Amino acid sequence: MTMKILGVIPARRGSKGVPDKNTRPLAGKSLIERAYRCAVEAEVLDRILLSSDDPAAAEIARRIGLEVPFLRPADLAGDDTAMIDVVIHALGILRSGGYAPDAVLLLQPTSPLRRPEHIQRAVELLGGFDSVCSVVPLPKTLCPHYVMRIQGDGLLESFLPDGPRYTRRQDVPQAYVREGTVYLTKVPVLLSRRSFYGDRCCPLIIDENESLSIDTESDWLAACRRIEASWERGTEVILR
Repeated sequence: MTMKILGVIPARRGSKGVPDKNTRPLAGKSLIERAYRCAVEAEVLDRILLSSDDPAAAEIARRIGLEVPFLRPADLAGDDTAMIDVVIHALGILRSGGYAPDAVLLLQPTSPLRRPEHIQRAVELLGGFDSVCSVVPLPKTLCPHYVMRIQGDGLLESFLPDGPRYTRRQDVPQAYVREGTVYLTKVPVLLSRRSFYGDRCCPLIIDENESLSIDTESDWLAACRRIEASWERGTEVILR
């Protein structure tokens, strides 16, 4: 049976690092529109909505056809609001209207290099897992088995107990870091565990050239450069 997957685009008002980043045009399209168009192009989601406390974001969403069934309350729009609470809030409102998806795909607009193929691959991988989370490989020199730390007495030691056995960078076990392109989680895990991961999280490995999260103005400029470079190569995804 085909799973019903809900896409949630979170876009609260205000940003300290990049003012109005969710509604500000990036290479011609707002981050909200980029997230939405990519999700539509993937053609694997049952429904896509915006969760925001920002009337300006809601207006942008409605103009491009993105569903805005509610405005997020102020107590779920602070700097310290947990994203899991945002998603559970959306699920509760939809459930009261008779809609109950099987899984939720969190579409953080601050990952503008997301492509439809990332979403499609995540849905293919979900299967018997609790979730799918996108990750990028760390350079071997930054992997935990290779790095060092300074003890309280000022002495240098390996960060992990078995670190000393790895004398060559090439032999270090590969480590990965989470990034924001994909968080796809089954609803029972979200509700019962309050977790985007659960016990069985499947990795979706993203190339570092496809990964970027906008937190600062320099990130914004980097995203703009990379998108414009993709135009020159003719490789940007056509977002209808």
